Amino acid sequence: MENMVRVFLFGKKYEVPSNLTIMKAMEYAGYQLIRGCGCRNGFCGACATIYRVAGDRELKVCLACQTQVEDNMYVATLPFFPLIKQVYDIEKVRPEQAVMMQLYPEIYSCIGCNACTKSCTQGLNVMQYIAYAQRGDFEKCAEESFDCVMCGVCSSRCPAGISHPQVAMLARRLNGKYLAPKSQHLEDRVQEIRNGDFNELIEKLMGKPVSELQELYNNRDIEK
Repeated sequence: MENMVRVFLFGKKYEVPSNLTIMKAMEYAGYQLIRGCGCRNGFCGACATIYRVAGDRELKVCLACQTQVEDNMYVATLPFFPLIKQVYDIEKVRPEQAVMMQLYPEIYSCIGCNACTKSCTQGLNVMQYIAYAQRGDFEKCAEESFDCVMCGVCSSRCPAGISHPQVAMLARRLNGKYLAPKSQHLEDRVQEIRNGDFNELIEKLMGKPVSELQELYNNRDIEK
């Protein structure tokens, strides 16, 4: 018999095997996951979860697909958090500090509580990349936030109402569009695709069985 633990999912108690992730424990308990499950193996950010273990006052956050259940764990998922998403034309905005003041002025209301960093499911220094955004240092903001999966947990804990993932997304777009050096190799490959240089190869691949495609993928040559 597997070692079982007690977990409370949305207020109801269940006995589940102790070696399961929260996501798998939910399915074991009979929940059919049609939202908030995404890639199921990290890191897409769809399964943001809040939990507390009995006897521990700290409210913790995680991704359900990669966090193992604990005995007396109380779980509530956060499949969607209403981030503020401003509309802008990347061809018209410029990498200047004024763009953040115009689109996301709430970042200047940050009180430095660091709740965003403490709650990040990726362990990112969220408060730091917001500080870079405040100063208009989009290159550093883009680098610091590169592994963000847009789960929204940081924003759910922010007393200033900052939409950290959207601020970071804007910084990465500005950096990629205007600041990062161009990749000639990438531009050449895109042009080759537009010219139809790979059409015949793609047609051949589409006619192959899945097992052969998997073998080709596993033994592919990776450019240095």
